[in-house]
Amino acid sequence: MDKYKLSIITSHPIQYYAPWFRHLNNHSDVQIKVFYLWDFGVTKKLDAGFKQVLQWDIPLLDGYEYEFVPNVSKQPGVRHFWGLQNPSLISQVKAYSPDAVLLMTYNYASIYNFLWKWNSREVPLLFRGDSHRLLKSTGVKAWARQQFITQIYRRFAACLYVGKANYEYFQYHGVPSHNLFFSPHTVENDRFISQADHAKQQAIIWKQELGIPSDHAVILFAGKFEPKKRPLDLLQAFVAANLSQVSLLFVGAGPLETDLKTSAAQHSNIYFAPFQNQTLMPRTYAIADLFVLPSYGASETWGLAINEAMCLSRPVIVSSHVGCAQDLIHHQHNGLVFPAGNVSALTSSLQEAFSDRQRLRHWGEESQKIVSQYSYTQASQGLKQALDYVISSVAPNHHQVRPTKIS
Repeated sequence: MDKYKLSIITSHPIQYYAPWFRHLNNHSDVQIKVFYLWDFGVTKKLDAGFKQVLQWDIPLLDGYEYEFVPNVSKQPGVRHFWGLQNPSLISQVKAYSPDAVLLMTYNYASIYNFLWKWNSREVPLLFRGDSHRLLKSTGVKAWARQQFITQIYRRFAACLYVGKANYEYFQYHGVPSHNLFFSPHTVENDRFISQADHAKQQAIIWKQELGIPSDHAVILFAGKFEPKKRPLDLLQAFVAANLSQVSLLFVGAGPLETDLKTSAAQHSNIYFAPFQNQTLMPRTYAIADLFVLPSYGASETWGLAINEAMCLSRPVIVSSHVGCAQDLIHHQHNGLVFPAGNVSALTSSLQEAFSDRQRLRHWGEESQKIVSQYSYTQASQGLKQALDYVISSVAPNHHQVRPTKIS
């Protein structure tokens, strides 16, 4: 039986998606070709969030078929609407003759052009997104935005949702439940779990190098030092919690770095480490006894760092605005959820977590069990179900339908 041919359109090579594309290519009944609209991640470029030039140090283009679509934007990137302008996108995708097209993003000039011009009755469109409404907006602008996004989603024959908050977002924008398929957000679980023992040995040495006392537990923040991530909330909560034999480690870079270091200078047991590339992330999580993501607002659509930390058997604390909170954090079972922006509640959560060190370790063990169900296998199953649904629905008029074997 022939495989479905699927075109995937996404902004640029992303460290979380590339391994999934490899998995799809090697372990599914789907033949894929990925169309990239920008080359960030595989060439050295300035990352505005980290405020430094970077290039990921794991292979992002191996093991699957892909094409870069020339981007003619004068300011290429994903931080503004005109950052992706790819005039040849439609012709390049058509040349592949796909049975369906999966979009991983839409809010850019190129994608809107594609959406309006693509014949979706002949070759159906799917969308996989991760937005949520955990911080609900109201008023005329919010209503107008809802109406507009609802029209966008009508272009898609099916949508893949990554978790509970994302499912509710799609429903709010008029996507019926029968057009929704669960394709969970995931990371390269096998890479992190297989490296766990070695990472823990590396972390012992790194802890000494950073000057953190060997008998101290470590609270970890790893990511961009930017306002939406609220690292200053964590610093204030740590100081207020007044924990015994516990240090706080900030790993990363960004616009708030100076503010963080200035505030930290007035207190003891707060440490900093620079941006760590992908190959060093297992060690980064392994140094932690607790991982915290205190983000505020709609921009933390999921928080894939939580998946990574949980692969390393770390307990987690997240704010209520982190998209994965309802899915990955089982309260008092592998971590805690606190009201976003509430520093006193975060303080109490830190105190609660460290009130029983043995329980905290047990929470970490539970984390790995929970995240094992959020894998590329589950993500692929949801995609295959959606493909089966949308292609069978257009089969009478479809000139090149290919039956599939759903495993």
